[in-house]
Amino acid sequence: MLPLSPSLQARLSQPLKIGSLEVKSRVLQSPLSGVTDMVFRRLVRRYAPESMMYTEMVNATGLHYVRQLPKIMEVDPSERPISIQLFDCRPDFLAEAAVKAVAEGADTVDINMGCPVNKITKNGGGSSLLRQPDVAEAIVQEVVKAVDVPVTVKTRIGWNDQEITILDFAKRMEDAGAQMITVHGRTRAQGYNGNARWEWIAQVKQVLSIPVIGNGDIFSVEAAVKCLEQTGADGVMCSRGTFGYPFLVGEVDHFLKTGELLPAPNPIQRMECAREHLYALWEYKGDRGVHQARKHLTWYAKGFVGAAELRGHLSLVETVQQGLDLIDRAIEKLATGYEPEDEEN
Repeated sequence: MLPLSPSLQARLSQPLKIGSLEVKSRVLQSPLSGVTDMVFRRLVRRYAPESMMYTEMVNATGLHYVRQLPKIMEVDPSERPISIQLFDCRPDFLAEAAVKAVAEGADTVDINMGCPVNKITKNGGGSSLLRQPDVAEAIVQEVVKAVDVPVTVKTRIGWNDQEITILDFAKRMEDAGAQMITVHGRTRAQGYNGNARWEWIAQVKQVLSIPVIGNGDIFSVEAAVKCLEQTGADGVMCSRGTFGYPFLVGEVDHFLKTGELLPAPNPIQRMECAREHLYALWEYKGDRGVHQARKHLTWYAKGFVGAAELRGHLSLVETVQQGLDLIDRAIEKLATGYEPEDEEN
């Protein structure tokens, strides 16, 4: 692990300024559909108390037609700084949704212009807006007019290798009033395959004056530092690296602030966190939370002998007690003598 260069350390020691908002961390927890609910955010927040958190993305059209706000918009006043992410292709609906987001306590409103999932793009949302820059520009303009908090954008480098349009697109978002942009260094066509092309993030940083956040392949402290060094980005956003590992944002944040690596949690500590995560989801959402916990539990269970078999059982849990019993037995076995898992498992 290389130490931070003096120039990078000096730059990152300053608060991240998003318009009128100052955030005391340069490491952000990405909005992740089906993952970053309040329970998950609380776990991440424990280790990264000053980092920006994001809700799961909220459909502005759906929000327009309901009286009661969806649970995914629920924000705990103690978890700030917090951003609510919205998606859609209708500027008026997004502006209306942004007002509701601010009323819920959002410190910023983030517009998703990067989701590659077909059910989102086929309706004009997510990364399809890369092909509709006029619409994307109108969205940002309308949302900026509607709220008094910073408006930010999360996007990708382009639709495919033949349509890498991020430089012009990002500049248009800035000109429309966006106060920060997060760039995932992949095209929509890549999905999550191949490597994130951080060189495009570096180019975006060169053409914008607003903060640019690097995203894609941030699975470790070392990767975060490399991304910051190579791109000159103003911060990094952790996404899939936090699956089953809510410690990552805090680990990166601590290193950037102190130059010290925190010791990684051992398998027992990870499974204790899994236990807490499961129980909290059950308390928050009932049996639906238990079913949602399955994927989280399988992400936690890795790196020790018997983990593969445990994942199989955890993926099928039906009740909170069943899950707790499986985890407790695993912790008991680990306490008697931890052995690393074979790579193929």
